[in-house]
Amino acid sequence: MQPTFVLVHGAFANSFSFAPLQAELGLLGHRSVAVDLPGHGFAATYPSAYQAPQDLEGLAHAPGSIKGVTLADNATHLIGILERAKRNGPVILVSHSRGGITATVAANRRPDLIDRIVYVSAWCPVDLDVSAYYAEPEMATVDVTGLASAMVGNPAELGLLRANFRTADPGVLASLKAAFLADGTDDEFMAFLNTFQPDENLDAGTPDDRAQADTWGRIPKTYVRLSEDTSMPLAMQDRMIREGDALTPENPYDVRTLTSSHLKWLVDPAPAARVLGDLAALAPTH
Repeated sequence: MQPTFVLVHGAFANSFSFAPLQAELGLLGHRSVAVDLPGHGFAATYPSAYQAPQDLEGLAHAPGSIKGVTLADNATHLIGILERAKRNGPVILVSHSRGGITATVAANRRPDLIDRIVYVSAWCPVDLDVSAYYAEPEMATVDVTGLASAMVGNPAELGLLRANFRTADPGVLASLKAAFLADGTDDEFMAFLNTFQPDENLDAGTPDDRAQADTWGRIPKTYVRLSEDTSMPLAMQDRMIREGDALTPENPYDVRTLTSSHLKWLVDPAPAARVLGDLAALAPTH
């Protein structure tokens, strides 16, 4: 029986970014479902102050629907989708970037729903909380100035993270492109940037949300390294792999590598679709 790929987006993203990958998967004969986590996709808030001409003062104070959404909410939503997908056969859960945190919590809670879990340059915390990893040497090369310069408002007051991805500041745009899509064209970068939503939730998890050996650790797992990623450097991706392997040495990661920045694999998805197609062949047939 054909597996279903369940695709989980990263921060400020949504299901829309998976459309080209889903097209490639479909043309290879694979079934896929792209998830919008709570407060994402058509549930996102786009304040009028975000439109042109922009009102940055208004944008800094406008309420957002994602306020109060927790990591537990994300995991519960994802588990509901996994339950539905599992009725049709095997499930391969694929997460990108911050989406890996949600995928990990869902795997901790319901390993029975997942036949393989795939992290594409994604967070799978084992030894530390995600926020703590940012202070580690593997993240020392990350240039956070672009995203920091795009941030609007006080997260503590808004109850969410807000970024002005519609900025026209050439320095900020250049920094964001270097961080996320240095190997893409300017037009590809601007097209992708315009699929981002301004708001993201604050909750990145606690020690209880790290990968658990007795649940998460039972699931066959793959890590897809993105060799040109500068926002989650290869050194940190490799650390995620080492920590996961140390937690479950009897069930190590199957490791694959794509030549890609953080986002290029979604802009030019044919290589990623082939990798995922290879993994589909490893799924159980019941």
